[in-house]
Amino acid sequence: MASEFELIKRHFSRPTPQAVLGPGDDCALLVPSPGMQLAITTDMLVAGTHFLPDTDPGQLGWKALAVNLSDLAAMGARPRWALLAGSLPEARESWIAAFAEGLFACARRYDVDLVGGDTTRGSFNFCLTAIGEVPAGKALRRDRAVPGDDLWVSGQPGLAALALAHLQGRTRLPGPLAERFLAALQQPQARVELGLRLRDLAHAAIDVSDGLLADLGHILERSALGAEIFVAKLPPLPAAVDPVLARRCQLAGGDDYELVFSAPANRRAELAALASEVAVPLWRFGHVVGGAPGCLRVLDEIGRPLTIDEKGFDHFG
Repeated sequence: MASEFELIKRHFSRPTPQAVLGPGDDCALLVPSPGMQLAITTDMLVAGTHFLPDTDPGQLGWKALAVNLSDLAAMGARPRWALLAGSLPEARESWIAAFAEGLFACARRYDVDLVGGDTTRGSFNFCLTAIGEVPAGKALRRDRAVPGDDLWVSGQPGLAALALAHLQGRTRLPGPLAERFLAALQQPQARVELGLRLRDLAHAAIDVSDGLLADLGHILERSALGAEIFVAKLPPLPAAVDPVLARRCQLAGGDDYELVFSAPANRRAELAALASEVAVPLWRFGHVVGGAPGCLRVLDEIGRPLTIDEKGFDHFG
């Protein structure tokens, strides 16, 4: 059986052209571009909580990096470097090789260098740290929403949660839908290009990891504002799925890694054009209001308030 260091050298040591010094020493050496601030994020993926233990290792490798790059996208940061720490119950080299290929496929897609990390024997989990750059003073933040801002969301939130419900037997998706929704769950696309383009258009942004309502709530709390949203203005629900489950997944499912952002109403035409340019649908589904910080009113198709008991995922809920 290969040793820890042989496995690292064989599967995780790749060229790092964006680093002064990459893997192989006690630290990596990195130099940010002039005039840039570093944006740094870290996320854990734990078996049984964030992924099923029998998840395809290549898809898991992609997702482990993509979910961190989504955080950079939400800040309007360009990804540059990543570090990987993980623990495995056993060192099955075929599994590790497939995981590494998925990880590096994502790294190539978003032009990221893996510059270090750590491995050990233990419970099945991974922790990625991603580092990006954003021009000084240009980062998108949660605390910058303004009363009167439109609220927008990218893509089609809810697909990943519906895929998980399918895998868990809580619903059955027909073949073509199952394939599409499972791709959303297992191989999410970080909205990096959208985030970069939103720097000069949006006021506040966040990515949807725990649920649309829950993550929008973080913007409202940090900005000390409220909001009204209209379910009829969200993406249409798939007709082949139970509408109650589909709506719950759309509002509170999480694992979507779409971007939710607030932007001035006078930017609507520019945002419509941007959606076409980056080939990502953008849905204007509400607006920011004054009032109690974090207060969120959800209105149905005819403007009646809806009572929403479940707003998103809580690791300790």
